[in-house]
Amino acid sequence: MNIDKIKQALQFFVSDHTVNFGLWEIFNFLVALFICALLSYLLGRVYVKYGNSLSNRKAFAKNFLVLATTTMFIIMVVKSSLALSLGLVGALSIVRFRSAIKEPEELTYLFLNIAIGLGCGANQVVITLLSFVSIVLFIILSKTYSIRMKEKVTASMSSYLLIVCENKQADLSRIIDIISANSNTVKLKRTDEAKGRFEASFYIDFDEWIHFEKMREELNKLDENIKITFMDTSKDY
Repeated sequence: MNIDKIKQALQFFVSDHTVNFGLWEIFNFLVALFICALLSYLLGRVYVKYGNSLSNRKAFAKNFLVLATTTMFIIMVVKSSLALSLGLVGALSIVRFRSAIKEPEELTYLFLNIAIGLGCGANQVVITLLSFVSIVLFIILSKTYSIRMKEKVTASMSSYLLIVCENKQADLSRIIDIISANSNTVKLKRTDEAKGRFEASFYIDFDEWIHFEKMREELNKLDENIKITFMDTSKDY
């Protein structure tokens, strides 16, 4: 085979594989690739900061950029050929990923990362950008709202209070007055009385521990042998 035939074969090969891929298409591909990489990087930052997973989020987020750009590359290759699309389906039926996904949140972020690659690979960059911004804003707002609600619940300490008294002079109405003066909310849940001894359980909440200490001191003055049982139910752990 002479050199001229080799050159001709190479020219035919190049022309066959670049007939629909000019300079403008190359520019669009590079822009889409850059946007895909940028969005996957930003998604990783969002996951590290706002994620709830107990695993190493930084190590997990390092896979986002490679996953998104690889997905984009696959879509760019197979979108123009039905045969390649069918071949991809067959290949994926053989390959099985054994990634250690322990929490649903990790799988959700992986799906979002794959969606970024799909959108950029299908030349739907504008829709991908709008969807990404909307989803990220929703994640940030929901996380901020949950943090504020948690702080609000933590600030108001809810608890069950059990009072056991054997002094006949320490009546229930006086005990309720003392608790009400040092609590935001007082709900009597149950009372039991037998031969001068009674038990009363309350649901209460207060803002600061000093109110509980004051309430405990006043109850002890009312009856030195009074028994006070406190159980926190705020669930702020």
